[in-house]
Amino acid sequence: MLREKDNFTVLKKASILCALCSMLLFAPAVQASQLFDPRYPVQDNLDVFEMSRTFAEIFERLDTVQWGGRDIRVALESLEAIDRHAHIALTDNRAVLVWREDIIGNWPRPRARDWTAYGEITTAMIIKLREQMPLLRRLDEGSLYEVIVSALMRGIDENGRYVHSRRAEIMNDGRLLTSAGVEGIVDERGNFRITGVYKGSLAADNDIRAGDLIFEINGRRVTEMKEGEIAAELAGFNSGTVRMVVGSEAGMRNVTLRRATVIIADADVIWKDGILEIVVTRVSSSAANIINEALARFPATGIILDLRAAKGDDERAAAKIAGLFLGRVPVLRSVETAKEETEVTPGGDKVTDANMVVVVSGGTSGTGEAIAAAMHENKRGILIGTPTAGRARLATRLDLSTGGQLEVLNRTIKTGLGRELHDRGVFPVVCLSNIRNTAQQNAFFINVLNGQFGARDFNAEDVDSAAIRRGCPAIRSGADEDAVALAVATKLLTDEQLYNRLME
Repeated sequence: MLREKDNFTVLKKASILCALCSMLLFAPAVQASQLFDPRYPVQDNLDVFEMSRTFAEIFERLDTVQWGGRDIRVALESLEAIDRHAHIALTDNRAVLVWREDIIGNWPRPRARDWTAYGEITTAMIIKLREQMPLLRRLDEGSLYEVIVSALMRGIDENGRYVHSRRAEIMNDGRLLTSAGVEGIVDERGNFRITGVYKGSLAADNDIRAGDLIFEINGRRVTEMKEGEIAAELAGFNSGTVRMVVGSEAGMRNVTLRRATVIIADADVIWKDGILEIVVTRVSSSAANIINEALARFPATGIILDLRAAKGDDERAAAKIAGLFLGRVPVLRSVETAKEETEVTPGGDKVTDANMVVVVSGGTSGTGEAIAAAMHENKRGILIGTPTAGRARLATRLDLSTGGQLEVLNRTIKTGLGRELHDRGVFPVVCLSNIRNTAQQNAFFINVLNGQFGARDFNAEDVDSAAIRRGCPAIRSGADEDAVALAVATKLLTDEQLYNRLME
């Protein structure tokens, strides 16, 4: 059954098409190649021929990816996602752009795989939309491409990403001193409005953009915080987890960021009293190298692998990281749309046998979830925290001749044993949100030692994941979560009997 919004959209498009029927019967058969006059290559300050070539290449590259039978041509309709007032109606022969109730564009629909025509009609629609949207006119070229391509990709891959300049992104990659990666101001309503996002930062990785609003930070409403308190949370001088409620035109969402002790690199390492705490913020080869170096330098008696902010789509990097603790065992399975599963196994032996605690939360996503699942399935560590995001996708990267890149998440991840991760997630054995204070923790430890814990491995059962999340809710305050995670993990790693009981 259609939702009310979907039903309204279908009826609206149907009425548009019916109103156009008589007009389209007598519409001239103009070829797409005639959309632009070569004598006027620049329209609305845009080089329409260069832009058309770029979009033609984007459509052609997207067509090389497996989409499970979906037609790449439907991406054209997704341009209407740019603004709720825009509607695109496609007939067998025509493509019609409607703004509110008015038809502002009417072109011949491109023939199948005529990417040149697709590029030109996309450019034509952009010009028409810019006439109606002042905000779109103010965007620089890179931001304009990002908005348009993101909308195009949303029709076939809601998590797809466009990088305007891969070289610029690499040059600006990370290394931000103790910062969440955003700048902003408090607006007239008391909310924190983001005015800038550092490239390569965790905020950028979480698709936070200028213009977004932050409503909550670590469980506190921004309207109740002083500007100095906001600055301390977002750019403090200590490591810590930052949980935010962020609002944009797409709606409200929860975001987890992690400030590092010195720099925001792909992994951060903290050594204290024989326990090595490894914080992974991005699953990458760089993170694997940092972890490998730390394991060689610090002979740990216990390891805390903090994956609460870990995300990524590089399956080989995930195998490298997990392999340092597991050795040559299957870490995950990559499942490409409409294709068979591919098992991913590390190429090297493990480098440590130290006891481990693995910390996860709703900020753990992608290959971060695969690493957590691999540790649990191979009984390599105790899983604590709250349920992971359940967004386990892998990217296919498509390089463009312009120097940009498309990242399409057309593959899903399964665990090494073949269990589903996407739309499900990983569930901890020890739920931290249920043992927030010292008294609750002490009672929990006593129950474990007395054999009264009664743990169930929900990861191995066909259970309602929503019910598990309700029973083990996210901890709203990142500072509170940091404190309880460190206290519980340290206790488990320093009490051999407690550790062994939970490992059973």
